[in-house]
Amino acid sequence: MIIVHHLEDSRSQRVLWLLEELGVPYEVKRYNRDPETSLAPPELYAVHPLGKSPVISDGDISVAETGAIFEYLIDAYDQDGRLKPAAGTQEGRDYTYWLHYAEGSAMTNLLLKLVFSRLPDRAPALMRPIVRRVSASAEEGFIDPRIAEHTKWWNTSLEGTGYFVGQALTGADIMMSFPLEAAATRADLSAMPHITSFLERIHARPAYQAALEKGGPYAYA
Repeated sequence: MIIVHHLEDSRSQRVLWLLEELGVPYEVKRYNRDPETSLAPPELYAVHPLGKSPVISDGDISVAETGAIFEYLIDAYDQDGRLKPAAGTQEGRDYTYWLHYAEGSAMTNLLLKLVFSRLPDRAPALMRPIVRRVSASAEEGFIDPRIAEHTKWWNTSLEGTGYFVGQALTGADIMMSFPLEAAATRADLSAMPHITSFLERIHARPAYQAALEKGGPYAYA
């Protein structure tokens, strides 16, 4: 039985969705964030030295990092190759790009947005006006324009088929779901109809809904 160490409101929700799409039985061990810091609880350090989620256990095999988990699960359990295009094809190369882009370029600026938006509230009271101005300058001058570049790229990429790769859902779409969901809470996507349509479609999938039931409350859905 696969065990998923699942942190609330995190990237690990995608792993539950992937397992539902694969039809693979699994068990969820859910961890709650610290209510003050929003950080993962110390119990996760017993699972992985960095105290991060997701981590999966499959028998005596443990895998960390979402992209690595996706590669492992799809290679091991996607028997009909439905979620991964054939290697050596253009779709296969596009799949690899989006799978790694999701946790690389896509998340970098979204994380910066989250950090800078929270800085003023965590600064000493006397420093808050200064920190607020610095944070606003960083967001408006650098972070927001970069997010706008990326969301425009996502919207254009989804325009043809509604998926990031090919004509149907792949693991790349499941990986990209979290950056898109996070962006929807941190940026104005009203002018991005293909992103909006993508999110509506994936949220309506039975496997996605089943993952929500098993994973518990998820703010991004």
